[in-house]
Amino acid sequence: MKRVWIAFFIGLVGSSVTCGSVWAQATAQISGTVRDQSGAVLPGVEVTATQTGTGIARTAVTNETGSYILSNLALGPYRFEAALLGFRTFVQTGVVLQVNSNPVINPVLEIGQVTEQVEVQANAALVETRNTAVGAVIENERILELPLEGRRVTDLITISGAAVQGVAGSVPGGFIRGTSGAASLVSIAGGLQFGVMYALDGAMHNNAYDNSQMPFPFPDALQEFKVEVSGSAAASGSRGSGGQVNAVTKSGTNELHGNAFEFVRNYAFNARNFFALQRDNLKRNQFGGTLGGPILKNKLFFFGGYQGTITRSTGGDTPGYVPTAAMMAGDWTTFTSPACNAGRQVTLTSPFFNNRIDPALYSKPALNIAGKLPKAQDECGKVIYSIPQKPNEFQIVSKVDYQQSARHSIFGRYMATSYESPHPYTLTGNLLTLTTNDGGNDDLAQSYALGSTYLISPNTINAFRLS
Repeated sequence: MKRVWIAFFIGLVGSSVTCGSVWAQATAQISGTVRDQSGAVLPGVEVTATQTGTGIARTAVTNETGSYILSNLALGPYRFEAALLGFRTFVQTGVVLQVNSNPVINPVLEIGQVTEQVEVQANAALVETRNTAVGAVIENERILELPLEGRRVTDLITISGAAVQGVAGSVPGGFIRGTSGAASLVSIAGGLQFGVMYALDGAMHNNAYDNSQMPFPFPDALQEFKVEVSGSAAASGSRGSGGQVNAVTKSGTNELHGNAFEFVRNYAFNARNFFALQRDNLKRNQFGGTLGGPILKNKLFFFGGYQGTITRSTGGDTPGYVPTAAMMAGDWTTFTSPACNAGRQVTLTSPFFNNRIDPALYSKPALNIAGKLPKAQDECGKVIYSIPQKPNEFQIVSKVDYQQSARHSIFGRYMATSYESPHPYTLTGNLLTLTTNDGGNDDLAQSYALGSTYLISPNTINAFRLS
C-alpha cells in the first residue's frame, strides 16, 4: 500500500512539475552566463531580478559553469543585478519581460569592490534565443493607442501576421458585440477558425460551446498578449490546430494607479448621408475605469476594472407592406393596379372576380394579426418603420496577487461580461419587427482563474491552475 501512495505522489508531482516555459502563457524567465573580463566563467555569483513595480525579487546563484536561470517571473519591467565578492556589482535596468519571453543576459563582472556598480540601461528589446515559437507580442501601448472598433481587443490578433479575420462567433463567446470581449473568430496559419487555443493568465480560455475564445478583458485591463503562429513548445499543452493566443490581465503594484474614460458616439456630431432622408440617430456611450495598488506593500496587490457600454439607435428606414383599409373591406383594385406594381396590371385569379374578395372569407386569426399591424402610409399598403436597438453591456475584471515568499506566489482572477438586448418587438409592439434576425439577448459569460506557483529549484517549478 505504501508503494501505491508513493507512486501516486510521484505521478501527481510529475504532472505538475515542469520547466519555466510550461506556464509561459503568463510568465517569463531570464537566463545567462556570468563571466569576468578575461572570459572565464564565474560560479557562486548572486544574480537578482527585482520587479520595479512591486519590489518582488528573485535570486539565484550561478553554478560551476557560471550559468543561472530565473524562471516563472511575472511580466513587466525589472532591475537585474549580479554581485560577487571582489568584483563590481553589475546592474542592468530597463529589462522588460513579455509574455512567454526568455531573454538571455550575460553579465561581465569587472574587478573592484562590491559597493561599486557598473550600470547598463537596456532600452532596446532583449534577444530571444531560447523560444523557437514564431509569433508577436501586442503590448499594452499598442492595445490602448491603435484604433479599435468598439475597443475589441481580438481585432489586433490579425496584425501579428499569418492571421485572418473570420466571422462573428456564436453565444456565449461572440455575443459581446460592441466591446473588447467580442469573439471574432480568427484563422491562424491556415488553421480552423475554431482551432485556436486561447489562454488568459496561464489558464485555458476557450469557450466549451464552440471552442472560440471567451470574452477578453477590455483594453485598459489587459497587460498584453502574444500570438504564436507555429513552433510552440509541446510543454505548453497547445491543442490548437493553427496557433495560440496567450493573454495576461493587469496586476496591482506598490503604487496606487487608476484611470477613468468615456468614449462617445452621437448623431449630433454627424452629418447626414447625402442619400439619406435624415441623420442617423445612434447614441453610444462607452465608459469605465481601472484601479490597482498595494494591500500589503511588496506582498499583496489588487487590481479591478469596469467598462460599460450603452447604445441607443432606432435603426434605419425599413420598407414593408401591410393591408390597407380598402383591402380589409375586400377591395383589391388599387393594390393590383399598375400604380402599385411598377406599371404592370395584376389580376386576382378565380374564384375572385374584378379584384375583389368577400371579407367573410378572411381568416379570423389573420384579421386579428392584421389589426395589430401599423397603418398603411399610402394606397399601396407601403409602410416605413425602424428596428430599434437598445443593448446594455458591462464587463468587470478583478485580480489579486500574493507573493507569499520568494519561492511561492498565488493569484486569483475573476471576470464577468454581460450583454443584454431586448427584442425590437418589446420596444415597439410592431409585429413587422418580428421578421428581423435579432432575437434579443440576455447573456452572461463568467470566467475565473486560481493559480499557485512554487519554485522547487531554479530549473523546476510546481505550477497549479484552476479555471
